[in-house]
Amino acid sequence: MQTTDPELLQTQIQTQILAPQLRQSLKILQVPTLELRSTILEELQTNPALEELPMLGISLEEETPKETSPFDQTVNEENNEVNFDKEYATLAKLDRDWNEYFAEQSSNYSFSREDGLRHQHLLDSVASEASLEDFLMEQVKFTDYSEPVRAVLPYLLGSLDNNGFLTATIEEIAEANAADVEVVREAVAALKKLEPIGIGAQNLQECLLMQLDHKGLRDSIAYKILRDHYTLLLRRRVPELAHALSISMNAIQDAIEDISHLDPAPARRFGAINNQVIVADMTIYKDNDRWVVRSNSEFIPRLRISRSYKELMAQEKISESERDYIRNKIRSGKFLINAIHQRQETLQNIAHALLDFQYDFFEHGTAKLKPLTMSSVADLIGVHETTVSRAIANKYVETPHGTFELRYFFTSGFIDIDKGKSLSNRSVKEKVELLIETEDRKKPISDQAISDALAAENIHVARRTVAKYREELNILPTHLRRRF
Repeated sequence: MQTTDPELLQTQIQTQILAPQLRQSLKILQVPTLELRSTILEELQTNPALEELPMLGISLEEETPKETSPFDQTVNEENNEVNFDKEYATLAKLDRDWNEYFAEQSSNYSFSREDGLRHQHLLDSVASEASLEDFLMEQVKFTDYSEPVRAVLPYLLGSLDNNGFLTATIEEIAEANAADVEVVREAVAALKKLEPIGIGAQNLQECLLMQLDHKGLRDSIAYKILRDHYTLLLRRRVPELAHALSISMNAIQDAIEDISHLDPAPARRFGAINNQVIVADMTIYKDNDRWVVRSNSEFIPRLRISRSYKELMAQEKISESERDYIRNKIRSGKFLINAIHQRQETLQNIAHALLDFQYDFFEHGTAKLKPLTMSSVADLIGVHETTVSRAIANKYVETPHGTFELRYFFTSGFIDIDKGKSLSNRSVKEKVELLIETEDRKKPISDQAISDALAAENIHVARRTVAKYREELNILPTHLRRRF
């Protein structure tokens, strides 16, 4: 019997592993401003070779460019400092996102005392939003509920869904807590008295009824419709509702309008994300007749390498291991400084490109937004498309027409064949919304009619695409928009 030994095969595979510092650079490029600030502050605590330039009364022009430049990377080994150009070049080649070496530039800033105070005020104004559970339990503190009820309430809060509705029955809650059913029923009743009103309901119908009851509208037409004719309401059967309640269709429509102003999901105002503050990374505004792009960098600490650590490198009494430690910290600090600079420069270039591509938007508003791809911007500023994708992630720009996420400006669109002009799908959505807003409510326009109306303007959009846009705009279909 012949046996064969297992054969060992060796193959060579070429893979690319990003160095930790390059991964840090890509992260810095991608994170929003406030998160970048947190990253920098963490690095300041762990890297003694880094120091933050003070905000108040500082003018970097008072010092020599070599010492004050936060992006200085040309230092001399003969001066007991380290040259990191080769490291930067090697790391830059590891990923196609970086097409150029880190720029060797200096930035001169001058901050007045008022600028510093405004900066600190903005930081102090960033507050965390309370969770729903914290908000409800804070109200419980000022009530006289019994101890058994208080013991069950935390479990009730854990049984709420994202809308604020209970996902378990009273019996299931009682069994899970080994509690008396009457105690649980009392706890549910207590929960329903807390704000926002509607919390603890079993379903949407009960949630809306609770809100009308809280407003003292138990005898209203809206309450009767919700309580007795909920199915007809969902189907918007206005004539049948009018017949069932023996009132006019106008009165029914007024009641439906009142119902539409109620909150169908009282818990949604308490999002999972605590920090809801949006800080625009860029501002694009018009100064007289000239458009200006300004980087909003007041949240980003300005860094430099500590002079004392540079001087320490020149001392002969330190050991080689200490010298290596200092060298690594300086290298890490310089790389962070340059990564921050690269981020800001990339965002500046993207903002200028957006101003060029979307000039009509900045002049006239969202109706003039044009289709734009990331590859078009990437080609213009000389980087790879994935660099643009990373750079615009979670970034915002403040414009005369509002604050927009940078991704807002990148959209597909349609071509006006006759005029040869392009139109973004967001502009098409606005046209759809305008057609519906100006329709005859007794004879609302259909999706096909909207498609035909757009075709008359040489914008060819299929009926199913109109329906998709209408749903994205949270607009009801034709039969539910009809008023009698």
